[in-house]
Amino acid sequence: MAQDLKNWDPENQEQWETTGKAIANRNLWISIPSLLCGFAVWLYWGIITIQMLNLGFPIAKSELFTLAAIAGLTGATLRIPSTFFIRLGGGRNTVFFTTALLMIPAILAGFALQDINTPLWQWQLLAFLSGLGGGNFASSMSNISFFFPKKMQGLSLGLNAGLGNFGVTTMQILVPLFMTFSIFGGDPMELVNTSGTLIGKIPAGTDTYIHNAPWLWLLFLVPLAFAGWFGMNNIVDEHVSPNVGNPISVFIKITVMLLIGFIAAGVGYWLMLPSLNNGLPTSGIGLSKWIVLPLVIILTVYALKMMPGELGQNLKRQYKIFNNKHTWAMTVIYTMTFGSFIGFSAAFGLSIKVIFGFQHLMVDGVMTHSTANPNGPSALMYAWTGPFIGALIRPIGGMISDKLGGARVTQWISIIMIICALGVAYYMKMAYVSATPEQYFVPFMALFMILFAATGIGNGSTFRTIAVVFDKEQAGPVLGWTSAVAAYGAFIIPQVFGEEIASATPEYALYGFATFYGVCVLINWWFYLRPGAYVKNP
Repeated sequence: MAQDLKNWDPENQEQWETTGKAIANRNLWISIPSLLCGFAVWLYWGIITIQMLNLGFPIAKSELFTLAAIAGLTGATLRIPSTFFIRLGGGRNTVFFTTALLMIPAILAGFALQDINTPLWQWQLLAFLSGLGGGNFASSMSNISFFFPKKMQGLSLGLNAGLGNFGVTTMQILVPLFMTFSIFGGDPMELVNTSGTLIGKIPAGTDTYIHNAPWLWLLFLVPLAFAGWFGMNNIVDEHVSPNVGNPISVFIKITVMLLIGFIAAGVGYWLMLPSLNNGLPTSGIGLSKWIVLPLVIILTVYALKMMPGELGQNLKRQYKIFNNKHTWAMTVIYTMTFGSFIGFSAAFGLSIKVIFGFQHLMVDGVMTHSTANPNGPSALMYAWTGPFIGALIRPIGGMISDKLGGARVTQWISIIMIICALGVAYYMKMAYVSATPEQYFVPFMALFMILFAATGIGNGSTFRTIAVVFDKEQAGPVLGWTSAVAAYGAFIIPQVFGEEIASATPEYALYGFATFYGVCVLINWWFYLRPGAYVKNP
């Protein structure tokens, strides 16, 4: 328990059967709930914003989408430094510290939610801090990859990621429930619009405790931090963590690297903010997100590389992954699968509310979208379903890929994703010009569920491919790097949804995603399925 592991070799069958399996499983089952809470804190804005709309918070619908997008931007950017935490500080030290850090945004958000007049820039700052939860994925996946043999990579990584992803579903189920009663004290707020939970609608006029939404996670984070410290292990090995060092020094290194990620994400967000007359903190330059995102990634990568001393030297060694063409191929493919899963998870609930929760009526020759739909579905009743399916099926995707090959499975699900995205686009288009949008809700939901399932299977299949294509030293960092870039889906998708909703053309978002999926089909075929492929169906 909690000791540093030396001479760790999961491919050694004797070591694995005598002591290795038990140690690996213990680390996995502490890692999973820690990652779950990270996802919950990262993405709880997708549910909190629905309730803010139901409570009449004075924020535009398009701005509510941006809160989830901001958390997505920070979380994705923080995954870049998190990719290298395990080599620099060890698994135990990293998981403990990054789990404990999640308490900061959770505590602050709870206080802010008790005041309906909290200014927009403060909400943006709180969403920014929530990105800490998104960053944890890269280090968690990199860490678990070192504990298991290659033959179990698909299953073990699928379990860590898939059950960790249940943080989205767990959050979407627990948060609406915990907002219905007082558990942490504080004054309730009265619902202006109908709300709901998993089991039914809650009428307007009912008291709700929205500040419970972030504080709920403190009940889990405190014991998980203790479990990580006392139950996990650092692997001290040249290819994993060659020099773990003093835990305090590790925490300082992690903090500095996280600050670099925060600064890069902050600069990026400021560049994207529109230019306004009221100055900072809400005025920026108004650059396109498609220009800013590559700049944020490049700034983060090079700032980390320029760090002095041993820290920079270790990172330079890990940066060898960028000389491997498979790193870039898998980055694009994994963006299709995980990027779609996490982005849709962040935007799904609010999309249901905005598209189906309002009647779309022609008034004086102008299409309006502000009249509450009495027959509309409760977003809080359905928001959890897609992420639940996507997370549940992820380990299955890993197991299927262990038998059939990762690239082949990825190709099948890519085609399914194209078809479903186009179908969802059609029903969104029809609903957003209808006075009775609820009539399109069932096919919309059915196609979105298949889309979520496909992303989940694809998450497992792509991790299988990475585990086979890359050697022991590069596999962990590549897992972290690809997950970092893919996580920008949590920024792109809510942002695009918000922009297209503002333009009254939500279906355009899905058209764009379907086009990207088609590109991924071609890349996956070229690298891993065509005759003479670089690696055949890994």
